[in-house]
Amino acid sequence: MSDPLPLQGVRVLELGNYIAAPTAGRLLADFGAEVIKIERPRTGDELRNWRLYGGTTSMLYRTVNRNKKSVVLDLREPEGREAALRLVARCDIVLENFRPGTLEKWGLGPSELDAANPDVIVCRISAFGQTGPMAHRPGFAAVAEAMGGLRDLVGEPDRPPSRTGVSIGDSIAGLYAAFGAAMALFQREARRGGERPALVQRTIDVALNEAVFSMMESLVPDHLAYGVDRQRVGGRMEGIAPSNAYPCSGGDSVVIAGNGDGIYRRLMEAVGRPDLGADPGLGTNAERWARRDELDDAIGAWTSTLPRDEVLARLEQAAVPAGPIYTAADICADPQFTARNMIQYFDVDTGEAAPRRVGFPGIVPVMGEASLPVRSVGPDLGEHTAEVLAALDIPETTR
Repeated sequence: MSDPLPLQGVRVLELGNYIAAPTAGRLLADFGAEVIKIERPRTGDELRNWRLYGGTTSMLYRTVNRNKKSVVLDLREPEGREAALRLVARCDIVLENFRPGTLEKWGLGPSELDAANPDVIVCRISAFGQTGPMAHRPGFAAVAEAMGGLRDLVGEPDRPPSRTGVSIGDSIAGLYAAFGAAMALFQREARRGGERPALVQRTIDVALNEAVFSMMESLVPDHLAYGVDRQRVGGRMEGIAPSNAYPCSGGDSVVIAGNGDGIYRRLMEAVGRPDLGADPGLGTNAERWARRDELDDAIGAWTSTLPRDEVLARLEQAAVPAGPIYTAADICADPQFTARNMIQYFDVDTGEAAPRRVGFPGIVPVMGEASLPVRSVGPDLGEHTAEVLAALDIPETTR
C-alpha cells in the first residue's frame, strides 16, 4: 500500500504485559504507529510463554504484538527508568497495564511522564480503574468478566457459569484503550497552537470490569425498569427465537438466525414446517420465545437429516441467515477470509529445524477492499533494542 497509514508518524511506548495494553498497542501499530514495546530482561512479556507448544515464543505473543518493536529495559533500575523517560520525551502515547501504583513506585507515574513530555497521552488499563475503593486490587480478565456481568450469562442454564474461549475482557479493554488514545490524540492535535490539554484530559483510564460491563447492552436498565434478571440460555439469545446452533448429519453444526418475522416464515418453509410459519401464535419474537423448545426441536429434526453444506445451501436459497460453526482449519480454507486477506502468512520459528509457514489474522477494520498487510509478527525479545536507542540518541549505557 503506497498511501501513508492513518497513524504514520505517531510513536507509542508500550509498557504492557499480557493482552490488554498489548492489544491496544497492536491496533495502533496496525494502522501505522511506531509502537516500541518495553520488555524486562531475560524473560520479556509473560505472554511469550502462554500456550507455548514449541520454540521460545508463543504464537499468541506473535499475534498480539505484531507490527511492534521490542526493546529490553529494566524499569526497576535507575538506568532503565532514565532510558524510558527519554523515550517518553519522543513519544505521543504511553500505554500501560500494570497494577495501579506500580509505575509510581518506579518513578514513572503520570506526573513524571508529563514532566518528560507535556504533550504525552497516558493510557492506563487496570482491573478496576485508577480510582475507587477497589483500585488497588489486582485482577485478570476472568475476574473482570465475572464482575462486569458477562460470566453470569454464558453457558447452559442448568450448569455453573462458563467463559468464552478467549480473553475477551482483555481484548475489549484493549479496544477501548486504543479508541481512547486516538480520541485524546485527536483532541491534542485539534488544539495545536492553543491551550494545551491538561494531564487529566490526556490520561485515559480503562478498567477491565467496566469495559466488559459496557458491552452488556440493557442488562442493568432491564433490571431496574422491569425487575428482569437475564438468565443463561446456552446457544440462544434471551427473548429472540428461533436463533441457536443446530446439529447436522456427519457431526457438523450450523447457526441459524431465524428471528425476524419474515425470516421466520421463510425458515419454516425451508424446514418443511409451513404450519409453524403460519401459526398466528408465533407471529412475534415474544410468542416464539415462549415456544422456543418446540421451534428448536422442529429445526433440529430437519438439520440432523442433512449434511452441513446442504443445510446451508437450502437456507441461502430461502434468504435465511445461517452459517457453519468453524474450526481453525475451516477458517483457513474459507474463500471469504482469503478474499479479504484475513489470513496472512509468515515464516516463524516453532522450535523445529526450519521455520514453519504460519497464518496469522489480518488487520481489522478493512480500509479499501481487503485487510492491510501485517508488516511483521511479534518480535524476538530485544530484537530492536540497539536500533531504537541509537535512532533516538539514547546512550547504550542506559540499557
